[in-house]
Amino acid sequence: MWINKKDVLQLSESIRQAIDGESVDFRDNHEGAWSLLKNDIHTLNQLKSEEGHQLERERNHMSESLADIAHQLKTPITSMLLMADLLEDAPPEKQVEFIHNIKSGLSRMEWLVTVLLKMARLDSGNVTFNRQRVQSNDLIEEAIKPLAILLEIKEQRLEVSGQVGYWCDKSWTVEAISNVIKNASEHSPVGGRITILCGENPMYTWLSVEDSGNGLSQEGLRSLFQRFEYSDNIKGFGIGLPLALSIMREQKGEIEVEAGGKGRGACFTMKLYK
Repeated sequence: MWINKKDVLQLSESIRQAIDGESVDFRDNHEGAWSLLKNDIHTLNQLKSEEGHQLERERNHMSESLADIAHQLKTPITSMLLMADLLEDAPPEKQVEFIHNIKSGLSRMEWLVTVLLKMARLDSGNVTFNRQRVQSNDLIEEAIKPLAILLEIKEQRLEVSGQVGYWCDKSWTVEAISNVIKNASEHSPVGGRITILCGENPMYTWLSVEDSGNGLSQEGLRSLFQRFEYSDNIKGFGIGLPLALSIMREQKGEIEVEAGGKGRGACFTMKLYK
């Protein structure tokens, strides 16, 4: 096959333009090896362009995440620094209060950093899920351990029904369930009830958590799983539910939400497909 020099130079110039980031259409509708080569170059250029866009999106996401993290950390750090400055000259009763508040702030920051590290591991794809058969009562028992004090302080009771075996990574699934139960506790009143139901059907096994609050607004429902967006609790960060959803999706699962309202609390159903 003979190819004239002009066509080669034109293709070379188009390739240089593509390298410089310009939009170039290499496609050729003619037959022959030369046209096939140009179409393959076009496909390669499109893939390169999409990878560039993806990297840009990831950079923007990382930048936004870092800004959100900095914002979340700045407030407790500023507050603790102020209390530390006032601590030495404060009366004894205020010193006790400041020390308590500083400890509380440090605990919240530790929790935030721990969750952010878990989310970063999931986002990077560096998590291996070791799936095994686990009974629902074992998952729930482990999930409520870190929430025992919170539930006791708010005098809330758990009502659990059903016994099902789940095929999942136990530690990560416990993390997801714990975050959903914590959300239910935060949105239930003092003395309220949190209802946990377990079951299965031919398509999936499921675990639902229903609070005894006032339900979710449409605005709250839309931002529910957006990081740093949804948190009616002034002490919340808006990352527990997004983490839970990421964990479920990494295991080919999902979380569906019923908004509730009119005397019913919100209900979160965690599904693991068979």
